[in-house]
Amino acid sequence: MAAIPRRLTLMAVHAHPDDEVIGTGGVMAKAVAEGHRVVLVTCTRGELGEIVDPELATEENQRRLGEIRAAELEAAMRHLGVTEWENLGYRDSGMMGDAGNRDARAFWQAPLDDAARRLTWLVRTYRPDVMTTYNDFGGYGHPDHVRAHEVAVAAFERSADPAWYPEQLAIEHGGRGPSETEGGLAPWAPAKLYEQAWPRGLREALTARLEAQGMRSFWSRPTDASAEELAAWEEFVARSTVPDEAVTTRVDVAAFASARFAALRAHRSQIAADNPLIAVGPDAWAGLVGSESFVLRTARVPVNLPETDLFAGLG
Repeated sequence: MAAIPRRLTLMAVHAHPDDEVIGTGGVMAKAVAEGHRVVLVTCTRGELGEIVDPELATEENQRRLGEIRAAELEAAMRHLGVTEWENLGYRDSGMMGDAGNRDARAFWQAPLDDAARRLTWLVRTYRPDVMTTYNDFGGYGHPDHVRAHEVAVAAFERSADPAWYPEQLAIEHGGRGPSETEGGLAPWAPAKLYEQAWPRGLREALTARLEAQGMRSFWSRPTDASAEELAAWEEFVARSTVPDEAVTTRVDVAAFASARFAALRAHRSQIAADNPLIAVGPDAWAGLVGSESFVLRTARVPVNLPETDLFAGLG
């Protein structure tokens, strides 16, 4: 009898609810549709986000925003077909320089070893073949995104090494192997680690589309800016995007445009109807944003670049 192939697993590591749709909604939906397992890890509940929907913007809702965003995340996951997600249990840190950065419970304040221990437990539990995270700028400089990058990179390396967090591992008895009764785990080495990427060509095309519709985005060139402000904007664009030729992996997710758009709309407290990502309309998601791009950071298997599939070379 032929062996049944093992189902491959994708683990996407994100900072807050809604980030998962913006960066990896397409590859998550595609993986589910192809029969793979998808596990989302969100590092915080996004308690300090600004409520952008006027109908929801009340003092009570701001107080319970973590619960509201958890419900929005669940609705978004239904649209993408994802049924498994976890939270690392840290508090939202707010934007860089905000008072929330100093909260002892904030993800930004979490010791790297503690956060990496938590994520390593999840990696050893779910045994992903592929992991995704942000680049070292966190995509756009948010402290929780930067920390998510650092923690994901650490967990990718440490989960394979039994010297890290040995208390998580199963106890061996007389050479009989790991005990199934002690509740322990085994080391696990994910095969590939990707960083999300916004190609500069896409940034230019999307910005042009928005400006043609009378809208601006944080990628729009500032007007009436000082030399210092313009230099800061240019640095931001350089760090938040990558040259097109630096992209190693482009995944066609146009077939999942409707699911991605609906999942984005589910994050109602954070993404207003006039948000550029919504205002461009669902057609743009199938056209301009019909693929999701990544840079392969680490691979433990042979690869043939460029790729069109995060699972290329596996299974």
